[in-house]
Amino acid sequence: MSTDGLPWEDIATFSTAALGAIATVGAWLAARRSAATAETLTRIERDRRHEERRPQLELSMENRFQDHSMLNVYLVGPDELGVVEFVSIRVDDDDKDRSNLTPGGATAEDISNHVWGPFRFTPRVDEADEHGRALGSFALRVGRGRPFQMERTRPGHWMSGKTTETWQDEYRGHPIRLVVTCRVGDEEWVLARRLPNEPY
Repeated sequence: MSTDGLPWEDIATFSTAALGAIATVGAWLAARRSAATAETLTRIERDRRHEERRPQLELSMENRFQDHSMLNVYLVGPDELGVVEFVSIRVDDDDKDRSNLTPGGATAEDISNHVWGPFRFTPRVDEADEHGRALGSFALRVGRGRPFQMERTRPGHWMSGKTTETWQDEYRGHPIRLVVTCRVGDEEWVLARRLPNEPY
């Protein structure tokens, strides 16, 4: 027998083929969902492990009320890190926008290199750069620390009429802002830290 001239055998074959195609598409969609879920879980686990391994640093200042101070950087943990192969610290600026600042006698590079805050690293000491903005990289073992010399910032050479005292008055009580970059193998952490700088 047939319907509209098609034998039942052909109808059954077409139906079986259609059901097979639907099953194939369903299996493909399920596999895609399963792969996406597995990828998401893998990423979550990787992020969790990355956070667990985040270097725990203690930063403190000694002799902050003098012209020259010591920044102590101590690696507390986690123990499994052993050694952080790459540590780099730079002094961050305050939040003022100086992109349009063009005072007489200063270049854009002068403004970019100047440390706009209360303290900088002592230039060319402890492998600090010539502006006192950043230290050269160093390694740090868990349970150990290193001191770095810092000094009070001064007005830029182009700031005519502004003394070191008036410049420092502007930053009295402002925190010392630091950005620490740590690397272990392919992993990297960028840590922002603020040290108190109570008025003296």
